[in-house]
Amino acid sequence: MPKSVTITIPEDILDSARLTIAELKLETALSLYAQGRLSLGKARELAGISLWAFRQVLATRQIPVHVEPADLDADVATLHELGRL
Repeated sequence: MPKSVTITIPEDILDSARLTIAELKLETALSLYAQGRLSLGKARELAGISLWAFRQVLATRQIPVHVEPADLDADVATLHELGRL
């Protein structure tokens, strides 16, 4: 089991920000993902939600999904093979 770190955040800070702990985790995960500091998988893990749900939040917030050039090339090739491009 991976180690975990505990961060103490005063309750009045969360109250002032009008955030629950789950919302704070999501906001942190989104921010770190948008900065390129966390992968999609690790960001969704931090947020504590499914990959599908995390992708939906990214789309809603208009945060672009990071795609590696090699992955994009492979996806385009697959679409060509399927006759979709």
